[in-house]
Amino acid sequence: MKCPFCAIDNDKVIDSRSIEDGYSIRRRRQCLSCDKRFTTFEHVEESHIRVVKRSGSVEAFDKSKVAKGVLWAAKNRPVSVDQVEDLSASVEQAIRLEKIPEVTSQHIGRVVLDFLRDLDEVAYVRFASVYKGFESLSDFHAEMGLLEKQTHNS
Repeated sequence: MKCPFCAIDNDKVIDSRSIEDGYSIRRRRQCLSCDKRFTTFEHVEESHIRVVKRSGSVEAFDKSKVAKGVLWAAKNRPVSVDQVEDLSASVEQAIRLEKIPEVTSQHIGRVVLDFLRDLDEVAYVRFASVYKGFESLSDFHAEMGLLEKQTHNS
């Protein structure tokens, strides 16, 4: 690892810590040439998930897009940014566990709704209204009926 200060490739690891539930390692290093310290991160390189959009285009899965959609749905709700980040990480992990290289954006939306239902019901309905393309008040009533039914069965 080249030192970001002197660009010499001669360092020692001072401290290593597991982060992101064991999926990454944070290392504190010290350059043996200039004695400055710096931090590096190691991540497991995972296979890339491809998302097939409704338009037919394909793009790489982006956890931040999930978080952005959930943040919008949870606006002015008692949902923290940490909870949103945890939810988006859980969605990514659930999709990775399916071990399929391509998923549809609709499938991702269903997975998000599964996690969002337990986090905040209002955010769930907001997200569902966009994901499912609600066009009338009856769409909201129908979804709320399904939500109540699932809540009582849990």
